Order: sequence, then C-alpha cells, then structure tokens
Amino acid sequence: MATKARIFGLMAVVAAVAGGIWWWSQPQLPQGIISTNGRLEATQIEVATKVAGRVEEVLVQEGQMVHRGDVLARLDNQQLLAKQAELQSKVEQAMLAVEEAKAGAEQRQSQLTLAQSELKRIQALVAKKLLSQDKLDQAKAQFDSASAALKLANASTERLLASVNEAKAAQQELQSLLDDTQIRAPGNGRVQYKLAQAGEVLAAGGRVVTLLDLSDVYMTVFLPADVVGKLGMNEEARLILDPIPNYVVPAKVSFIAADAQFTPKSVETRDARDSLMFRVKLAIDPALLDKYQEKVKTGVRGMAYVRDSADTPWPASLTISLP
Repeated sequence: MATKARIFGLMAVVAAVAGGIWWWSQPQLPQGIISTNGRLEATQIEVATKVAGRVEEVLVQEGQMVHRGDVLARLDNQQLLAKQAELQSKVEQAMLAVEEAKAGAEQRQSQLTLAQSELKRIQALVAKKLLSQDKLDQAKAQFDSASAALKLANASTERLLASVNEAKAAQQELQSLLDDTQIRAPGNGRVQYKLAQAGEVLAAGGRVVTLLDLSDVYMTVFLPADVVGKLGMNEEARLILDPIPNYVVPAKVSFIAADAQFTPKSVETRDARDSLMFRVKLAIDPALLDKYQEKVKTGVRGMAYVRDSADTPWPASLTISLP
C-alpha cells in the first residue's frame, strides 16, 4: 500500500510540474485583453421545394460551392408542360375570336355610318316636304338598330379580350409553377447536406439541400457578465484558429445575448452574478470571407480575443495577419 501511495504521489508531482510548464509556456495577455475559445459557425439555409413533385435530378454534391441562381435540383414537370401547351392553344383560340369580334365591330361601324348618312339625307328631304314622316321614322329606326349592334359588337370584343387576358394570366401562373420545379440557390454558399435523391417524391416544402451562407460566418463564444458589460456592438475582436495558428483573423462583435446561459434564472449574490456567462457572436467581415471563400470551413475551433475597452491597444501577438 505504501508503494502504491508513493507511486500516486510521484504521478501527482509529475502532473503538477507538467501543468506548470504548460502554463508558463502560454503567451501572457496584457491587462484588458480577454481570451476564450469557440468554433466557427455559419448561417444554414434549408433549400426546399415550393410545389410537390418527384425529384428528377439533384445537380450538386456535398461540399460544392454554388452561386445565387444556380440550379440545385429539378422536379419532374411533364404534366405542367402538357398543361402549358393546352393553355397556349386556348390563348391562340381566344385571340382569333377577338380578331373576329373586331372585324364584326368594324362591319357594324360601317353600317352605323351608312345609317347615319341616310338619316341625315332623309331629314333634309322631309324638311323640304319631299318625303313623308314615315320615311324619317324608318331611317331613325335603322340608325338606332345599327348603333345598338355596334355597342353589342364592342362589348363582345371587350369580353373576348378579357378572356385572352385571363388565359395569359393562367399562363403566367403556370410558368411560375414551372419555374418552381427548378430549385435554385438563393445565394452564394457551400452545399453542406444533400437531403433528397432522384426519384423521391417530395411534398411542398420538402427539403432538398442545406447550404452554408459563407457571407455570414462567426465564432460563438461565452463570456462572463463583467466582460460582456463592457463590450459594445461592432467592437473589434481577434480570432486565432487551431488549423492556422500563425494567422490572426479580424472580427467584430455582432451579437450579445440578452439572457445568461447555464445559470439559474435569478441570483442573489454578486459572486453569482459575476459567474453568469453570456453568448456572444464574433462575425468575420463578409468582404474578407468572399476573398477566402474557398478556404472557409465551419466547425473549426480556435481562440477568440476581445478588449474591455476600445482604447486598449492590441498586443503585437494579435496584430492582424492573413494568408
């Protein structure tokens, strides 16, 4: 038993010495600089279908970079294409009917012009006592009839024009549905997950792929209340990522949680309040992300550094350094 106790004691001493060596090997931060650790994350976009249908093909692979408007997948659209041809035929028929109605209206206009001319001639003759009143009454009746026929022809033309517009609106609606069978990228990003395969039948809203928005990359960290209380939005921060420890990446405070994490809802003592941890996002500049888009990886862990005051200078070890 004594031997075992001596062995455990020796192991404890070795561990303490190793821990001390590790501690003293770490770079000491100047006063006012606070460090913590976290990992890179990015906004996820769930790209889904707007209409139900069978997946004809998925055109992207996981890890592939895509740009706004790129077609990610296609749904089967054969039924919609057949409906489109049917609507096109209806539009053409309606337009022919409109042309016929316009020709009829022109004919009615000619008849009205003739009846009006005849009425004026007879009115002049009746005024000179060369024709009887009966002839004038007949001319007026013919004029009124021609006028009514023209109004009816014009109304018929307007009704047929409305039918054409209705058919064209149906065409536009159908074209919108056809466009929705082309699942396009809403923005630039990287395909994280491919969630559907060719042949699957998806309901409206069925997810097809998950994109990472590489214009919105940030590190999530947790900081104590006394540090968060001094932080302001858009204040500078620095990131050093584990895979590239020789580079210092600039960032800014983009979000500070209003509620503490991992603590009771109410605390009474100052020590307990000081131990509250708040979630903070440190966002990387979108212009910088665009420049290094191919190299951006999420899930990468690293160290984050913030200042308790904007007047606190950054140490030389945290001077911005990029590839």
